[in-house]
Amino acid sequence: MYAIQLRGHPVSLKHNPLAHELQSQKKITPTADDVFTAISNVHRRCKGAYAVVAMIPQQGMIAFRDPHGIRPLVYGRRKEGETYSTMFASESVALDALGFSDIKDVAPGEVLFIDMQGQLHQQQCAKAPKLTPCIFEYVYLARSDSVLDKISVYKTRLRMGEMLAEKIKRNYSELDIDVVMPIPDTSRSTALEVAKQLDVKYREGFVKNRYIGRTFIMPGQALRKKSVQQKLNPIELEFAGKNVLLIDDSIVRGTTCKEIIRMARKVGAKKVYFASAAPPVRYPNVYGIDMPSSEELVAYNRSEPEICELIGADALIYQDLHDLIAAAKEGNPEIEAFDTSVFTGEYITGDVDLELLNNINAERNDVAKSSKARNNSSVVDILSY
Repeated sequence: MYAIQLRGHPVSLKHNPLAHELQSQKKITPTADDVFTAISNVHRRCKGAYAVVAMIPQQGMIAFRDPHGIRPLVYGRRKEGETYSTMFASESVALDALGFSDIKDVAPGEVLFIDMQGQLHQQQCAKAPKLTPCIFEYVYLARSDSVLDKISVYKTRLRMGEMLAEKIKRNYSELDIDVVMPIPDTSRSTALEVAKQLDVKYREGFVKNRYIGRTFIMPGQALRKKSVQQKLNPIELEFAGKNVLLIDDSIVRGTTCKEIIRMARKVGAKKVYFASAAPPVRYPNVYGIDMPSSEELVAYNRSEPEICELIGADALIYQDLHDLIAAAKEGNPEIEAFDTSVFTGEYITGDVDLELLNNINAERNDVAKSSKARNNSSVVDILSY
C-alpha cells in the first residue's frame, strides 16, 4: 500500500507516476473524476503488471489494476453500524477471514475510489482492457481456498490432477506406481486427484517445516539446498521398497526436486517418478514474481529427458500447456487467454524485449543477489556498531 502526499516537494516522474498524475490535477482536494483522470494517464504511461492500493491523506483510498489484469486484486464490504468498510487484497481468502462479503474482482483497468464518507466510486479507466491473468497464480502462488477472477484455485488444481493422470495413463502406462505423494503444500489437491484417477494409494510422505520460506527465490544454491533439507522430512515407512510418484506444482530451478528425490531414495524408495502439475518453466517472469534469471531455470535450453537425468528421477512427467489452460479456463469460460509467459516466452504486454530480459537476468541471478545480501549485511554491521 502506498501513501500519496499532494503537498510538499515535487514528485519524481520516474519513481511515482501515480503521485505525479494526481499532483498534475492541481487540486488539493481531488474529486473522484480527478482521480479517474489521473489514473487514466497512469494506464497510458505504464506498461506491465500492477495491482495498486493507495491512500490519499484526508481524501480517501484508491485501488486499480493494470489493463490486462495480470496480477489479482479483489475487494469486499462489511457493514459496521450505519456505514460500510471496504477492504482490498490480492486474494479472496484474506477478506473471508475478516468477515467481508460481496467479494468481487477489480476488473482490468478499473479504478475504485472510496472517499472519506465511505462512498464507493468506480470507473473503467483503460481504453481497451482485456482480462489475461497470470496462470501461475493458480499453479502455485495463490492459496487453494481463494477464488481469483471467478476461478476457484482448489477446483483448478483438482482439474490439473485429472489431466495429469490422463497423460500418465496415455503416455506412461508402463510405470509401475505403488503410491502417489504430494510435495506439500500446493500440490496436495493435484496429487489427490492423480491418485484417484490412477487408482493407486495416496500417502503423505513428507512433513513440512512451516518456518522455512519459498526456496526457489532464495539467493545462492547452497542456501537453497540446505533449506530444502530443513523444510521437508520424509516418513521412511511410506517409501521403503516402493515405486513412488511424487507430484509437485512446478519445477523452477530443479534444486528442490533433485534434493527431494535424493531424500526419497535415501529412505528406501525403489524407484522415484516425478510429475509437475505445470509445463516446463523456461523463461523468467517480468510481471512481479521474483523468478530466477533464465540461465538458472532447469528447463531453459534443456529437453525433458535431460531434465529428468539432471534431477535424478526414473521418469519425469510434465503437464501439457493446453491442459493447464483448460483446467483454469473451465472455472471462467469468459477468460479468452492467460499470461503463460514463463512457459512460452510470449509476454502479453508486448513491450518485453531482449534488453529488458538481459537487465532482469543481471538483477536476479545468484551473483547479483549474493552481492546485494552482502551489502545489506554490511549496512546492518555498521548500524549495529
